[in-house]
Amino acid sequence: MSLIHSRNVPKAMNHTSAQAPAWQESIFKVLKEGGVRQIAYVPDAGHSQVIREAIADPDIEDIVLTTEEEGVALVSGAWLGGQRAVLLMQSSGVGNCVNMFSLLQAADFPFLTLVTMRGEYAEFNPWQGPMGRATQAALELMGIHVLRVSRAEEVEEIVSAGLDAAFGAGDKVAVLLGQDLIGRKKWERN
Repeated sequence: MSLIHSRNVPKAMNHTSAQAPAWQESIFKVLKEGGVRQIAYVPDAGHSQVIREAIADPDIEDIVLTTEEEGVALVSGAWLGGQRAVLLMQSSGVGNCVNMFSLLQAADFPFLTLVTMRGEYAEFNPWQGPMGRATQAALELMGIHVLRVSRAEEVEEIVSAGLDAAFGAGDKVAVLLGQDLIGRKKWERN
């Protein structure tokens, strides 16, 4: 089976660094208070604080994926099993999920994903540009309601609104966390 619980993941994902920005901490708070019991993800620096907090929380099942499309099936299965689950991914992962998004429509599952954006603000990697520019349109074409966050003070409210729309109204929601919010990514040489 390709799903791995993060307690078996190399320590590189589990280390703590400088104090995370408050907006990153507020995402986990919203998810926890909103009754999310499973968090599925492909490791991503933009989601690292939420991932670390999920790993540390015994009430949340954190599941490392080998590809983002597995996460669509996982969160759907969690709903069938009576639990709320969220998929964390980067904008490049949205392209991996397009075919699997049909499951959400066919079975009318609620869905919430938090997407860290690439290919926007100060992008250094040309491979990130095409999918970064197509992310919102791809999600919308697959029937997913898109909310976008660009400022730290909006994060808690917009993530909370997305959670309510998904699990209260049965909507399919993607919250895009803008690259300008996350900050510049740079190659680091060792």
